[in-house]
Amino acid sequence: MHTQVVVLNDSLKRESGQKVHHANIQASKAVADIIRTTLGPRSMLKMLLDASGGIVVTNDGNAILRELDIAHPAAKSMIELSRTQDEEVGDGTTSVIVLAGEMLHVAEAFIDKKYHPTVICRAYNKALEDAVAVLDKIAMTIDVNDRGTMLSLVKSCIGTKFTSQFGDLIADLAIDATTTVGVDLGQGLREVDIKKYIKVEKVPGSQLEESRVLKGVMFNKDVVAPGKMRRKIVNPRIILLDCPLEYKKGENQTNAELVKEEDWELLLKMEEEYIENICSQILKFKPDLVITEKGLSDLATHYLSKAGVSAIRRLRKTDNNRIAKACGAVIVNRPDELQESDVGTAAGLFEVKKIGDEFFSFIVDCQDPKACTVLLRGASKDLLNEVERNLQDAMAVARNILKNPKLVPGGGATELTVSATLKQKSSSVEGIEKWPYEAAAIAFEAIPRTLAQNCGVNVIRKMTELQGLIQHANGENAWTGIDGNTGEISDMKERKIWDAYNVKAQTFKTAIEAACMLLRIDDIVSGIKKKQAPGAGPSKPQVETEADADGEQILPD
Repeated sequence: MHTQVVVLNDSLKRESGQKVHHANIQASKAVADIIRTTLGPRSMLKMLLDASGGIVVTNDGNAILRELDIAHPAAKSMIELSRTQDEEVGDGTTSVIVLAGEMLHVAEAFIDKKYHPTVICRAYNKALEDAVAVLDKIAMTIDVNDRGTMLSLVKSCIGTKFTSQFGDLIADLAIDATTTVGVDLGQGLREVDIKKYIKVEKVPGSQLEESRVLKGVMFNKDVVAPGKMRRKIVNPRIILLDCPLEYKKGENQTNAELVKEEDWELLLKMEEEYIENICSQILKFKPDLVITEKGLSDLATHYLSKAGVSAIRRLRKTDNNRIAKACGAVIVNRPDELQESDVGTAAGLFEVKKIGDEFFSFIVDCQDPKACTVLLRGASKDLLNEVERNLQDAMAVARNILKNPKLVPGGGATELTVSATLKQKSSSVEGIEKWPYEAAAIAFEAIPRTLAQNCGVNVIRKMTELQGLIQHANGENAWTGIDGNTGEISDMKERKIWDAYNVKAQTFKTAIEAACMLLRIDDIVSGIKKKQAPGAGPSKPQVETEADADGEQILPD
């Protein structure tokens, strides 16, 4: 009798685990279905209402999922995937969710057949290793100095985005910006820091075609005394400071007791002399432009303008770093430590221009700048925000290529080749893992299938035709895929539809590892305290049952 109870308990536990698996898989599929329609060049846009009541119009997977307010923990972890993808490689945010959703969908059948999740995960990991090996095999290396190839690659990566209708514009901006800030680390390595050294400045008005990458930087500031200081200087000598050019205030409250009236005069004189001393130390180096991150007093303004020096105050730290990179200056902490080598002389022109209602300072025409500003113009705020999102993706793709110059075919061709190769290999996999391995191979077809779906062609016919072509070529012709614009089956090499190797490898790794993680979850234990009636005893941790998981709303209305 005793053993029977144990067996019963065990089977109950397995059943509850199975129910949680189903709930997790359903939640993940729901998330994947939201953004499935945004994959490919003919994709739909989503209009989102954000928390503050603003509107976001986009088809960027990460931007859409970021705005969702979802209660289910499995769905939340799916959303994290697209954020990871965006931070790591900047592209493929939609593909990774679609692929992970499909991996979980095909695993559902095995969960029903009482397969252990560990077995499924083992098969998936084996499939991932083989998929990355196929990627290595079909990848081709390119020359990063060949602008034509770079342009067509970045174009095909952002061809799925809203701005693809503006032709080469965004791709050109992205390549110019990333090649500007790239730094050679030696041994063939290149460091491209998009976040720190590329600033995107959005200025509403004019038209998008007027957007450009500056050979230098711009920032939203005017000179301190517009009437007295020059607003245009050719070949300026620039000094950057991060100390205040005003009398130092005490760190804490200071009380000074003055006995004689002359002491007050003395005190004021000391303040003036201190500022005059600082200014003379700066003016010794004959600068044309002084920029400080802190305050600048009226007296200091007077001394600087008398010497014909323009000054800008309270600049952001990040902007100051970019100016230093662009004009070759060094940010100095104390004026008495200034040296000739700290003065920036690489800028060709300093100019203050009025755009719209605001004044912007430009430090441009720099020799070999290592930081730059992308100036975006456009009709409305919403349009500019979407263009900026697309530009970030394009710059991330360009950075990936500069770091690792390898390409794989786009348009679902890579996934089809991986799928065909894995199907062939599945016959040599031994034991029970063979079936989940084969299912993983089929799951890769989700990407080309979704592409075909979003084009509005007959999906079943196209997929059958494609699989026939791939099998006929025995997985050798890796360049046959779907042209996302027309839905036709074509050669990706001829159409110049490519993907970065980094992006594809990251997509596969993230999707499969996330699917394995979600499959391994067999209980959801809620640690959130429910509000208790006064005087009630401590509540026990609550284990969700299938009934709870089913009743829970996966997505908000």
